Amino acid sequence: MVSLSSKGKAQLDAFISTLAKEGKIPAYVAGATTADGEIYFNAGGKKVVGDETSGDVGLDSVFWVCSMTKMLTHISALQLIEQGKLNPEIPVVDILPQIGQPVIVSDDVSDPPKAVGPAKTVLRVKHLLNFTSGLYNVQKDTGGTVVPDPIGLDYDVEDPHTAFFDKLKGNLPGVPLKFEPGTDFVYGYSSDVLGFVVEKITGQTLDAYMQGHIFQPIGVKASFYLTGELKEKILPIAYRHASDRRLEPWTNQPDTKILQRDPAKVTCIGGWGIYTSLRDYLSILRHLLQILDGKASKPIISLETARSLFVPTLSQKGADSLAAWMDETGSLKNMSWSNAIAVTTADWEGKRKAGTGHWGGWLGTGFWIDPATGIAGVNGVQLLCVTAGPGDEDIIKVFDTFERLIYSSLE
Repeated sequence: MVSLSSKGKAQLDAFISTLAKEGKIPAYVAGATTADGEIYFNAGGKKVVGDETSGDVGLDSVFWVCSMTKMLTHISALQLIEQGKLNPEIPVVDILPQIGQPVIVSDDVSDPPKAVGPAKTVLRVKHLLNFTSGLYNVQKDTGGTVVPDPIGLDYDVEDPHTAFFDKLKGNLPGVPLKFEPGTDFVYGYSSDVLGFVVEKITGQTLDAYMQGHIFQPIGVKASFYLTGELKEKILPIAYRHASDRRLEPWTNQPDTKILQRDPAKVTCIGGWGIYTSLRDYLSILRHLLQILDGKASKPIISLETARSLFVPTLSQKGADSLAAWMDETGSLKNMSWSNAIAVTTADWEGKRKAGTGHWGGWLGTGFWIDPATGIAGVNGVQLLCVTAGPGDEDIIKVFDTFERLIYSSLE
């Protein structure tokens, strides 16, 4: 059985204590688990950056985990595939007619983007699962093209799907795709659209579906709606100035935008929207380890589906595109994408092994689940900055150190 040495635990405690004293990053929470239980969890720092009277961050503080939502949305779709309610080969337009006839956009430097012509390849659910749909958001490798950002919309709660696609299209004749579906990888709105697919198939909001099929069965508190206990325990967001790297509380600075937080105006965005504690997210990772080890009493997905989360699916071209994009956000190497998350294709020296599933969130959270070693980990902050939290140079160093300390302490 994998465990953490007492010396290693002391080193981790000292590391987090030092982070809190130095104040180079906002409040930080981190933990690790095996299938048998939590082997480490700790937190350090004040809830409000620079405010000694705000109290210490709690082990159960609630985070907006942003893109760590994606794995949960994909698991939801995979559950429906298991049940025979969703066919990965079905055209997305058959479920969401609002997507219409997508168009391929040019890679020249143009804002708004220019349509080259209608997509010749049918966009299918399987393309959403592994980010080969061509649906993209704002990023450097698009050659300067920019799609309107629908994430911060105030949606018509009666018909949020139409509003989303209308915003994506703008003045184009169709929803813009960077390439023909299935031919490449691009990070973007695949998970958001997949969440809409789940809603259409089930007749429920994505939140209601996840409550009944993921959160309640595992016994965790998470939601797209920031209400009740989640709202009471939400960790305030910090903001880092690009000029001098100074930290201060986030107060709607001009160059920032976050997701709508008014529960009455929220729609369930499958790529961004979940609020939960990192400890509860770790419980979800532990449940997946238990499924892989045959120890889950009531598994939320089958063993076959659980294993598929760690199987690379991208062509070499797609893997190269993923690597090029990750170079812009943290220089992660040797990666592909499964039907839900990023997957390492080689060992990372001193850290996770080949076949590890992982991803992170825009405000500076991250997770990994390493079936070969039998552990999973999570850590993070709530930080808005020009590079996004996971790309902040101090956050990169902290994440690297935490993971190395975990692996060097295993026995």
